[in-house]
Amino acid sequence: MTENPTGEPREPGSQWYDGEAGPLVRPYAMTGGRTQPGPTGVRFDLIALVTLDPAAPALDDDTALGPEHRTLIDLCRPETQSVAELAADADLPVGVVRVLLGDLLELGCVTISRPVPPARLPDERILREVIEGLRAL
Repeated sequence: MTENPTGEPREPGSQWYDGEAGPLVRPYAMTGGRTQPGPTGVRFDLIALVTLDPAAPALDDDTALGPEHRTLIDLCRPETQSVAELAADADLPVGVVRVLLGDLLELGCVTISRPVPPARLPDERILREVIEGLRAL
């Protein structure tokens, strides 16, 4: 047996359990030691939008997916989520979520899109003119 910081002996394996937080799993264990989302070349910004692909293959019997992958899929099932929302809702670090999303993207389970930047949105003045023109018809 080893000793904890207070000098009390602790049981083997107890370093993986925190009385307040529960079982501890290191992020690198969830990603298999990977820190990059894979060879897809897609950047997972915090505001990137993740949508469950309706044409995704059936995942019920896929053993390649871990519980964290399934959590992300379940979170995307009802609606599109941002990477930041997924990380917060899954209670996982953003880096881990990015790697897991890379796996899901490679499997064809999710699609990634980005919000339209404000500079590319049409000018409000033009939209008002269009509305006024339609009303004049």
